[in-house]
Amino acid sequence: MSVDEKKTVDDSPRYEAGIAEEGEIINVSGHAQELDRSFGMLSVCAVGIISNNAWGAGGGTLVIALYNGGGPGVLYGLLAAAFFYAFICLGLAELASAIPSSANVYHWASVTGGPKYGRVLSWYGGWFNGIAWVFGAAAVTLPGANVAIAVYALYHPEYVPERWHVFIAYLGITAIDGSLVLFGQKYLARAASACGMLCMLIVFISTMVCAIMPSRTGAGYANNSFVWSDFQNLTGWSSNGFVFLMGMLNGAFTVGTPDGVCHMCEEMPNPRVNVPKGIAAQIIIGLLSTFCFFTAILYSITSLDDVFATNIVSLPLAAIYQQATRSNAGTTALLILFLINFLITIPGCQVVCGRMLWTLARDDATPASHWLRKVSPRWKNPFNAQLVVIAGILVLGCVYIGSATAFNAIVGSFAIMTTLSYLSALLPHLLTRRKNIKPGPFWMPSPWGEIALGVASTYIIVFNVIYCFPFSMPVTALGMNYASVMVGGITVLLTGWYLWKRKHGYVGPQVALDARDDIVVGIVGGGKSEEEGRRRRSLLR
Repeated sequence: MSVDEKKTVDDSPRYEAGIAEEGEIINVSGHAQELDRSFGMLSVCAVGIISNNAWGAGGGTLVIALYNGGGPGVLYGLLAAAFFYAFICLGLAELASAIPSSANVYHWASVTGGPKYGRVLSWYGGWFNGIAWVFGAAAVTLPGANVAIAVYALYHPEYVPERWHVFIAYLGITAIDGSLVLFGQKYLARAASACGMLCMLIVFISTMVCAIMPSRTGAGYANNSFVWSDFQNLTGWSSNGFVFLMGMLNGAFTVGTPDGVCHMCEEMPNPRVNVPKGIAAQIIIGLLSTFCFFTAILYSITSLDDVFATNIVSLPLAAIYQQATRSNAGTTALLILFLINFLITIPGCQVVCGRMLWTLARDDATPASHWLRKVSPRWKNPFNAQLVVIAGILVLGCVYIGSATAFNAIVGSFAIMTTLSYLSALLPHLLTRRKNIKPGPFWMPSPWGEIALGVASTYIIVFNVIYCFPFSMPVTALGMNYASVMVGGITVLLTGWYLWKRKHGYVGPQVALDARDDIVVGIVGGGKSEEEGRRRRSLLR
């Protein structure tokens, strides 16, 4: 059967005639295989660890959970969020095993939604995911910049930090990590493995220091009730239960990137098996390391009021480190480790951002798509798309100079937009009883698959409403939660863009459901021998 005769689930050509060249390798996404499959199982798991950076992200935004419950709010909020995200992971792993495309939710939604709704669902799913990852990259870059300023502030009590000081550090971190992503593609797989192990070493050292030092310095530990049972509602909301649910946002931000590994589907061998393993490794390692770290630092707190009142920039973790070590030198050492952690994990976010924009451009879903979809023959990566997302991260940093509230609204919508992108694929997968997907190696048996998808979809719908409520009462202009405004505004813009684009070239993804890993166009009857075909396919394994 020729390439043009094979069909997708909606009976449309799975690959546009005239694009594929003789002997060209085509992957499951229906596009030419342009990126090298250089990521092995270890580096895949490492990408999951560094793109998630669970303990670093959670530590940088810890104050949210402390206000919404204190110690119990931090720990139980993390566990509750991880419980629900486990069901999201199961749904995403099932789809990744069936359709291992780097565009993940963007392609999956086009299939699970069927021929009637697939195109519009993939549009919103892809764009929500792409924008959210840019917001997420900015969100984790800011704590790294705050750490750099915090180290200086430790030794200069008279120093009054300003937002533009933080922006300079933000600019430097983005430039350093962006250069690695742009020009170091051939080193990324090995660098990812090394950085993943270094990240785990850093969290282990930080956890052990915070667990041991209070006994050595005589500072003592927080009591068990502060860590495990004394719920502290500092938000002004009257319902402790509702406050706890709002505080789960920190847990969601901590473990809420299960699609990070999926964006590397086209850069690893046997993705149908390896991607689900990478998703599992990401959430399990992220949860365990973060829970241990959070427990250690909570026992290190001797004065929660001092943590909230710290003048060490907007990084309460620095004050916790200071209470744990009782020395500027010890605090500085821990903060430098924290900064190194961000420097080695931010590239993971940037890579995911670039891959998502590139996959959208391949289907003409972006402005200047012909330019953005190009893979650099010199740097062996989607250089143009990567450059644009790095520029976007820098622009978000400029927003922070003008208004910290506006910046917080942008990055605060990360958890909402990522889960909405997941919902675009998971909910139709559930409503169609998974009939539109040809099962891959990982497939949940009925009715457990439907139960997992139902829990995941319900969590996304309910908690995205909760996460839009104001952080505290009474509501002020500075204390308002503008995430709903941000998500609503982006949705309106995407709707207008879609209404125009659907009549000007956008047809949505054309998924090669019949492909295993890759197929080679033109081998049969194309002047190339079957032996040559087998040789080329073997290079991908």
